[in-house]
Amino acid sequence: MFDGFYKAPPSYDRIHRAVCELGETYPFLRAFPIGKSVLGRSIYALGFGELYRGSLFVGGVHGMEWLTTLLLFRFAEDLLRAMTTGEPLAEIDVARALENRSIVIIPCLNPDGVEISVNGAGSAKHLCEFVEKVSGGDTSRWQANARGIDLNHNFDAGFANVKEMEHAAGICCPAPTRYGGTIPHSEPESLALVNFCRAMNVRQAYAYHSQGEEIYYRYGECTPARSQLMAQVLSAASGYRLAAPEAMASHGGFKDWFIEKLHRPAFTVEIGRGRNPLPVEELEPIYARLLEMLLISILL
Repeated sequence: MFDGFYKAPPSYDRIHRAVCELGETYPFLRAFPIGKSVLGRSIYALGFGELYRGSLFVGGVHGMEWLTTLLLFRFAEDLLRAMTTGEPLAEIDVARALENRSIVIIPCLNPDGVEISVNGAGSAKHLCEFVEKVSGGDTSRWQANARGIDLNHNFDAGFANVKEMEHAAGICCPAPTRYGGTIPHSEPESLALVNFCRAMNVRQAYAYHSQGEEIYYRYGECTPARSQLMAQVLSAASGYRLAAPEAMASHGGFKDWFIEKLHRPAFTVEIGRGRNPLPVEELEPIYARLLEMLLISILL
């Protein structure tokens, strides 16, 4: 990747440039948008293999959790390099492992939110004044998209439950975090992801967030029986503990929707430990710890 990409927060221009560079360097990579954000920024996917019925990795769901975007770009670049050179990655022959498998990596589902978190309200274009007002002038901990909708509260899974909890917490209008909107999939980002999963018949999904060093894998009675064993394998490979999300985060998320509607395994992985946004210096130690788990995720 171009010099310095992993040493600074990922603005949208840097994300766009990284996608273009990977596509030019590795012509067999399928790099394409699955949709656009509220402000018209492309939501890019990096595809390996035939794409259909593959494993899906999603990062950058929350603006200030942009380290997950860098993590998934780092993983994609290592996969591409290993496939090209034939050298093993964490002692795994990547080219052979992917012979009958496909992967799609969406490094940044919420490009507007990441841009706002990194570069402030001024990057919200015509919504600049709105974001300035909603954030109270401090966008450093912005989670939502450009309309103040938390994407991980906007999916159609227990949506009425999450709305009740939001109201109980006094969150009744657009906010930097935890407001899920008035109806599920109201946002172009969440709708694009739902449509992609259905169109590509995604086999299993991994959503990367920060922080806590935890893995969530359950959602109600539709949780597949094999999910627990898969989660135990992921936990053993990473050292992250299996847990349940706090009440406010227990409905309306992408993992929840994927499990409830598609009846297939899905996982939320909370990377790192500390206060969001995690510093960019944490990327390499987190990646080193999670590389084996990332590779195993493909093979499960």
